[in-house]
Amino acid sequence: MSISTPKIVIIGGGAGGLELATQIGHKLGKKKHADILLIDKNRTHIWKPLLHEVATGSIDPDLDAVVYSAHAAKHHYRFQLGSFCNIDQSNKTITLAPLYDELGHSILPERSVSYDHLVIAVGSVSNDFNTPGIKEHCYFLDSNQQAERFQHSLLDSFTRLHQDDNQQQSLNIAIVGGGATGVELSAELYHVSELLKLYGLTNMSANRLHIHLIEAGPRILPALPERIATSAKRELLKLGVNVREHTQVKEATEQGFITQEDEMINADIMLWAAGIKAPDFIKDLGIFELTRSNQIQVNQFLQSTVDDNIFVLGDCCAFTQADGKQVPPRAQSAHQMAQCIERNLLATLKKQPLHDFEYNDHGSLVNLSRYSTVGNLMGNLTSNSFFIEGKIARFMYLSLYRMHQRAIHGSAKTIALWISEKILRVVRPKMKLH
Repeated sequence: MSISTPKIVIIGGGAGGLELATQIGHKLGKKKHADILLIDKNRTHIWKPLLHEVATGSIDPDLDAVVYSAHAAKHHYRFQLGSFCNIDQSNKTITLAPLYDELGHSILPERSVSYDHLVIAVGSVSNDFNTPGIKEHCYFLDSNQQAERFQHSLLDSFTRLHQDDNQQQSLNIAIVGGGATGVELSAELYHVSELLKLYGLTNMSANRLHIHLIEAGPRILPALPERIATSAKRELLKLGVNVREHTQVKEATEQGFITQEDEMINADIMLWAAGIKAPDFIKDLGIFELTRSNQIQVNQFLQSTVDDNIFVLGDCCAFTQADGKQVPPRAQSAHQMAQCIERNLLATLKKQPLHDFEYNDHGSLVNLSRYSTVGNLMGNLTSNSFFIEGKIARFMYLSLYRMHQRAIHGSAKTIALWISEKILRVVRPKMKLH
């Protein structure tokens, strides 16, 4: 490979990072016009909006995940396992932290990676707002590993209840955060509790499941239109979810959450899904202009405000729109940012003018498991939105994942994956039981 070949390094293989690596892999990597390297601390990719289904066992990440190294080989980019921890702007290098196995044995030492153009797409993590006890006692859903830990605890709790002689015992799950993750997880938990009867856990049912959904604000789904929130709340109440709005948590203990009014909300399993931020190490770098949530400030081309050779996309990117509002941290935002950076990387290499980023809100959908789906779609010809629910909304929700698959696999493989999923449903359990 020629020494003059530009090197594009993408840190983070989430929705936006993986889509970008795939697209520029085909446009630049295939013809050796650029050396493209994707770096992620995990070996596999799961679409983040599906993590609540991993947490309940509704999907099996061993079957549904994308293996970066295998994907890279097919799509003309390289993959390297590693955790980004520092940048040297003057020498255009990044530092990857030492890599250890589960027993603490060294796999790789600290190492440096050079770049000509860098894309930071490290995503976001839950923001506990320094609330006492949260880190010690709560589960999070920021990664596939965290979702699987929750699923193992959930399955252990279901097994314990099934084999308990006292049939009056119940499972209390408290979820802090009434955003999409908390709402969708609440509904999915009821769905899987009913599925257990199919697999021998006949003593476990939704009647023995008590879910508390706790939201500090005046309503759940605060980032979405009120009509969606009202419809979602109605469905959750029908299922039996205890929706607690105007309820702020001040502490977590082994027994549950303590509210500002000193009320104890008892829970066997606690999950924190209230607010997000970019990882703290971004702030520790001391390089970028940041928001209060550690998001990196960018210009109109999605370049960081301190270095034109560094692009930013996804949840860790702070892009201010013309109306002064920040682009929301959603999958559709990451997808649109990846498309813009793809165009701007191509323009940079051709020494052409860069393209401004413009966010188009196509609406929002919330999936309440098999019970309902609600949302709004933005009209293409007007600024009005259209409220949808039921089967149409469910179809649109499922199509979002297919669109992501198409972006990283292409149309033919996406169709093949859909067919294989249909076939596998005949032979595999409806939920992960291990």
